[in-house]
Amino acid sequence: MTKILWLLSSLALSLVFATRVQAESAPREVEVGLSRLTAEQYRQIIADVFGPTVVVDGIFEPDPRKDGLLAIGTDSVSVTATGLEQYDAMAHGIASQVVDRDHRDTLLPCKPISPAAADDACAGQFFAKVGPLLYRRPLAPDELEERVAVARAATGTVKDFYAGLALSLGGMLEAPEFLFRRDMAEPDPDHPGQYRLTGLSKASRLSFFLWNAAPDTILLTAAEAGELDTETGLSRQVDRMLASPRLEDGVRAFFTDMLQFDQFAELSKDTTIYPRFTPIAAHDAREQTLRTITDHLLTRHGDYRDLFTTSKTFLTPSLAAVYGVPLPDDTPNGAAESWIPHEYAPNDPRGAGILAEASFVALHSHPGRSSPTLRGRALREVLLCQKVPDPPANVDFTLVQDVNNPQYKTTRERLTAHRSQPTCAGCHRLIDPMGLALENFDSSGGFRTRENGVAIDASGELDGAKFSDAPGLGRAMHDNPSATSCLVTRLYAYATGRSRTKADTDFEKGLAKDFADNGYRLPELMQAIAASDNFYSVTGTQIGAAAAAPQPARQAN
Repeated sequence: MTKILWLLSSLALSLVFATRVQAESAPREVEVGLSRLTAEQYRQIIADVFGPTVVVDGIFEPDPRKDGLLAIGTDSVSVTATGLEQYDAMAHGIASQVVDRDHRDTLLPCKPISPAAADDACAGQFFAKVGPLLYRRPLAPDELEERVAVARAATGTVKDFYAGLALSLGGMLEAPEFLFRRDMAEPDPDHPGQYRLTGLSKASRLSFFLWNAAPDTILLTAAEAGELDTETGLSRQVDRMLASPRLEDGVRAFFTDMLQFDQFAELSKDTTIYPRFTPIAAHDAREQTLRTITDHLLTRHGDYRDLFTTSKTFLTPSLAAVYGVPLPDDTPNGAAESWIPHEYAPNDPRGAGILAEASFVALHSHPGRSSPTLRGRALREVLLCQKVPDPPANVDFTLVQDVNNPQYKTTRERLTAHRSQPTCAGCHRLIDPMGLALENFDSSGGFRTRENGVAIDASGELDGAKFSDAPGLGRAMHDNPSATSCLVTRLYAYATGRSRTKADTDFEKGLAKDFADNGYRLPELMQAIAASDNFYSVTGTQIGAAAAAPQPARQAN
C-alpha cells in the first residue's frame, strides 16, 4: 500500500508540473536551459537541507561527457526506466530517514497534534521550510497546498502522520523540479526585445558554479529582492561566496570533472603485478591530487601553472607504499589513514607536479602496463584542449602489447617499431613524445628506472620544448600557453554548462589576459566569470528555440 501511494503521489506531481510548465511558457518567462543534477550535486543538496547523517543510498546513472566535460553532458534530460526506479528508491529512503525517530525532532519544525492523524499546519510548516531549498525557488501557494494535500491523503490511509509526510516529501525528491536545473529567462527591461536570466536562475547558476550546490537562503533572498540584477548586489554575493570555505567544494568539483576522475569508478590494475595498488590506494590517488590542487590554488593562492612543477603534495601510507616513499605510519589499527604533507627533495624525479601522481599516470594506463600513448593523449586533450583523432579501426597493437618481446624490451622501443606503420605515425608523433617522459612511472604510479633490465629513456618533446624526464615535462607544461588557455576555456564551459560558441571567443580572450595579469590565480578567474554579464547571458538561439515550440513537460522517461 505504501509503495502504491508513493508512486501515485509521484505521478500526480508530474502531471501538475506538466500543467505548470505549459502555463509558464508564455508570456514572460521561457525555459532556455535544462540540466540534470549530478550525483555529487544531489548528495550535496540532501546534506545541506537535511544534514550529513541522512544517507543517500543508491546508484546514479552515469552522466554523459560532452566536449570534455560532464557539466555539459548533463543537459540531456533523458532518464531510463532503471534510473527512474533508482530515483524513486533513493527518494523513499531519504524521506523515511528524515521523519524517523533519530531525525524528526531535529529536522521537523513542529510536532503533529496526533502522530496518527493528519496535521495540515505542521505539514505546511515543514514544506515551507524545505521546499525552497529543494526546488531552488519559493514554492507557489498551490505547490505548497499540493504537498500538504498528498501528506493528508496518505496519512488518512496509513494512519501515521510521519509516514504520510514522508510519502509527500518523497514526491518532491523525485520531481523534475528537484532533479533538473531549469534556466528561466525573462524580458530584459534595460534592453527591449532581449531576454535575461531571472534572478533565481542567476542564483542557481552562480551557486552550482562556485559551490557545486544549490543556493543558500541568503542567495535566494538576494535573488528574490532583485539584487542579482544590479552590479553592486551581484558583486556582493560573488565576493561572499568566494570568501566561503565552500569554495573548495566548487573547485574540487570542477577539477574532478576536468581531470575525468569519474573514470576511477572503472579503474582496475593487475593485482599480481601491482599488489600495492589496492582500492584504498586508488581512492587516495584521486584525493591526493584534489588536495594538492586546493592547497596550492586556494590555501597558498598559488599560480595555476605551478601545479605541473610543484614538489609539495600529501600522502597516506597506502600511497607512499605505491610510490616507494618512506612515510611514518602511526595510524591505529582499524582507523582511517591520515593525510600527511610531503615535499620531495629538489632532485627527486617523483616531485614533478600532478602529472607524476597516480591520479594521472595510473588512470591513463592499461591494467598491466604503462601507456605513453594514453598519457600523451590525455595531456593533449584534457590539459591542453587539443583533440587527438581516434586510431583507425584496423590498427594492429600486437607489437605494443607484447611486453616480453626479446627484441623490443622497453615501451619506447616497441612504440618506435609500431610507428613504422604509416597509419599510426601521425598521431603517435603528436602524443608519444609527451607520454614517454612519464615512463619512469609504471601502470600503478610506482617509480622505476628500468624495464626488463634496460634503462628507461624518459626524454621527450612538447611543442618544440625538449626535456629528459618528468620534471622537464612539467616545466614544459608550465610554460605552454595552451595549458592556461585550456583552463580558461574549460572553466567557462563548466560554469555555463554549455558548449563553446563563436560568441565566447572574444570574452575568453579577455579572461585569459586577465588570468595572466593576475598571476594565473584561480579565485580571480572564477570571480571574473561569476561577476560578468556573459556568464548570465541568454543567446538569441536559446530564445528562438524556446519560441519555436511550446514549453513541453520535462519528465523523466
